[in-house]
Amino acid sequence: MEQLSGMDASFLYFETKNAPMHIGSVAIYDQSTVPGGVLGFKEILKNYESRLHLSRAFRQRLAYVPANLDHPYWFEDPDFDIEFHVRHIALPHPGDWRQLCIQASRLHSRALDTNRPLWEFYVIEGLDNVEGIPKGSFAILSKVHHAIIDGVSGAEMVAAIHDTDPDAVPEPPEEPWVPEREPLAMELLARTAGHTAVQPFRLANVVARSVPALARAGLKMSTGDLKSSGPVPRTRFNGCVSPHRVFDGRSFAIDDLKFIRTTVPGATINDVVLTVCGGALRKYLADKEELPGDSLVAMTPISVRSPDKQKSAGNQVSAMTVAIGTDINDSMKRLEAVFEHTTNSKELTNAVGAKTMTDYTQFIPSTTAGLAARLYTGLGLANRMKLPMNCVITNVPGPNVPLYMTGARLVTQFGTGPILDGMGLIMPVFSYGGQITISITSCREMVPDPGFFADCIQESFDELMAAAKKRAASPAFKKAMKKAAPKKRASLSRSAVPAHQSDATLKERDSKKADEATAPKAKSKAKTKTKAKAKPKRKAAAKTKAKATTKAAAKPAETPSEAAQGDLLKDDKVVSIQAAE
Repeated sequence: MEQLSGMDASFLYFETKNAPMHIGSVAIYDQSTVPGGVLGFKEILKNYESRLHLSRAFRQRLAYVPANLDHPYWFEDPDFDIEFHVRHIALPHPGDWRQLCIQASRLHSRALDTNRPLWEFYVIEGLDNVEGIPKGSFAILSKVHHAIIDGVSGAEMVAAIHDTDPDAVPEPPEEPWVPEREPLAMELLARTAGHTAVQPFRLANVVARSVPALARAGLKMSTGDLKSSGPVPRTRFNGCVSPHRVFDGRSFAIDDLKFIRTTVPGATINDVVLTVCGGALRKYLADKEELPGDSLVAMTPISVRSPDKQKSAGNQVSAMTVAIGTDINDSMKRLEAVFEHTTNSKELTNAVGAKTMTDYTQFIPSTTAGLAARLYTGLGLANRMKLPMNCVITNVPGPNVPLYMTGARLVTQFGTGPILDGMGLIMPVFSYGGQITISITSCREMVPDPGFFADCIQESFDELMAAAKKRAASPAFKKAMKKAAPKKRASLSRSAVPAHQSDATLKERDSKKADEATAPKAKSKAKTKTKAKAKPKRKAAAKTKAKATTKAAAKPAETPSEAAQGDLLKDDKVVSIQAAE
């Protein structure tokens, strides 16, 4: 039995009848790679059943503490039934993309049963008229509660049901699965008492680590070295949501996005994606005559998962906010502005520490969190409170190699996500097999025309691509690229996270790396002096050359602080922004 973290539990507390808090995807498979060209539902079910041991989330369900005095616990469900979780439906003729989007929207609208393991898969047949997809393909719509996984830990569930070889056979479990009995109320209350006793000491530790970081960030904000994302305008996406959802999306080649980023030195694929999303939102709101003067601000999740916890379930994420340039009409100027904003946001996150705010979620009382969520929804506070952001844009990187599920090849994958009052639009970005998909999940009342929104995404990309080609072909740009040095890009380093490394640890590491950087130069200097003494009777020109060489070798080595700064940016422990950069 394992207790949920404060962050994992918060997704349960924030869930309402109008805002189920599950994430998922719409994955499309080509069954022509299966022997015989046809894959039956029973084979899929059998394959899933043979892989349940590969991810703990498949068979764990919730045990709630009486009166919600503490966060719930996970335990192995003794009544697990795979046929409840894996379901089978079909699209009516002709089976086109719009029909698939409508069906996905309806399925995504329904909340998961919290009395069972919090996931469902729907096998959807009949995709016979989807452009660019082999006829006879099928889709699998997945729904997994956000309390179980974030974008990174969700990779464990994806890996559990996929292979890189169509004929692969899963390894059997090392030991048979043993279900757990549901814990008694008195057992949970006893655990709560012990947990409550140590909480003050844990909180003191987090405060001691975070206060200096917050003070440094505040000082930099006051001096103008760091800036906020700016004002957050109110839009149609920032009211109270209905229980109904819409879904749609578009797909692009990663190579095209890589080309676009080269036209702004230092920019990343993540910057290009944010720029495309900003252009799409600008087009959509302008069509509704609702485009605000200030730029919309997107929240971008940041993984703070350490390397030793890559395979652990649950949520280990922080976030940063970025202005996405909806106030800028020119595509290239928008990309330049987004690059500047993301660089500043990363520097601000480094100053505070990406994990700092995440640590505090562990100490929010469960009863307080649940009550606050109900009041926020019941009183319609989303329409009255100041907005922290307009939407969420989350990037989940995937493999570039083909994946297979029960022998069927994964063709493409689109993301779905949760929305809630005050934040009625999420744009998941998935990468796989040389493609990047950008999709939307929103409230049906906020986006009554999701197909048009998807067209805006496509038009925004097309305009940016055309502008990038024009800039790359200009003689002035080519000349500038040859002369200009690469612009340094801010990275989210683990060294910026107080929870991971103390100042003493960083100082020791920096001194070691500085010594390593200085040693080769000192050795070269000594070698040059030896050669100069061994040949004193050279010609005048040779003497002059040797003297110049010796002088160059005697040039002081890089100072420890400079070497340390360079190595900090190259630290292999980097907090990913969940983007293919």
